[in-house]
Amino acid sequence: MSTAEPATRSRTLEWSDPVATAAAGAEMAGVDYMAAVIAGELPPPPIAIVMSMAPVELAEGRVVFAGEPGEEHYNPIGVVHGGYAATILDSALGCAVHTTLPAGVGYTSLGLEIKYLRPISRDTGRVVCEGTVVHRGRRQATAEGRLTAEDTGKLLATGTSTLMIFGA
Repeated sequence: MSTAEPATRSRTLEWSDPVATAAAGAEMAGVDYMAAVIAGELPPPPIAIVMSMAPVELAEGRVVFAGEPGEEHYNPIGVVHGGYAATILDSALGCAVHTTLPAGVGYTSLGLEIKYLRPISRDTGRVVCEGTVVHRGRRQATAEGRLTAEDTGKLLATGTSTLMIFGA
């Protein structure tokens, strides 16, 4: 066992007040709110900063996120924690449903199922996650997603989410 001190790294994060942004977003249709975030008219939520991910493309019922997994997302066995894939999938799936909602209507995840297909490391590079609504009812919606490595197109994980719609 080595007695040498490991090299340390640091990361500084800055974000905007998420409550103020959510209040502004509640006044907008979901697709308009997501478009404002992509355009930089509204700041991203803190989770997007912490996880190095952001929405990059959208249409009603569909959202694409891109992320940069790094060693700051590593677990104790030296690969990106599965929670990274789950978080970007949960975000893309929820936001895909959000694009179908009118102003003042909210949603929350009821269930999330992830299938991990390949490990992710800092060498994976940028990842892309597409979320698509497959069913949108009055009180529930279901969305499916695929997380791929942008450079290789390899499928890293898939996910399905059921979401509750409220305020409708």
